[in-house]
Amino acid sequence: MNTLSSYLLGQLRRKDLPQGLFRYHAHQLALCMAQQAAEHQSTKSISIQTPIGTAPGITFEKRIVLVSILRSGLVLLPAFVEYFPDAGIGCVGMRRDEKTAIAKLYYQNIPKLTGAEQIIMLDPMIATGGSSIATLKILKDLGINPNAVLFVAIIAAQEGVDAVKQAFPGITILVTAIDKELNKDKFIVPGLGDFGDRYFGTL
Repeated sequence: MNTLSSYLLGQLRRKDLPQGLFRYHAHQLALCMAQQAAEHQSTKSISIQTPIGTAPGITFEKRIVLVSILRSGLVLLPAFVEYFPDAGIGCVGMRRDEKTAIAKLYYQNIPKLTGAEQIIMLDPMIATGGSSIATLKILKDLGINPNAVLFVAIIAAQEGVDAVKQAFPGITILVTAIDKELNKDKFIVPGLGDFGDRYFGTL
């Protein structure tokens, strides 16, 4: 985690941070994460025609599809579209049962996949890992190798990361910080509260 990401995450953790600043810092951190995600992509060399001649360049080797886990994954999406403007966009809606903490699917809309795409899965928080694992199973059923997915999150609990890794050992998880534990209500400790509620104003 670089200095800017550390600073932005620290701001997001602040209990007294106004909603407008929470949104601002969340977007800035999402831009940092998108840049890091770009560094993980395989590329190929191309020749670029300039106004005067030709120059060497690179392009992403695979078609990129962004898969946002609703609703909080929507927060990361605009920043990633800035870095990957030609990416396909899919959404998976997962709602956590507040009593059991089990994620249940309520919406799914993903572009047609061939299995050769680079999937970047977006969800700001990994708590128990339930929503993440359920989404990865959906992608697997659609022909995607889950171990080839790049999963981007802002903050995670060690328990959630371990659960995802146990289910899909080869997956790459890009996360700004991993906190030590979950409380009895399955919130990340020390965490930053409920990311979606703070961002969307539904506290």
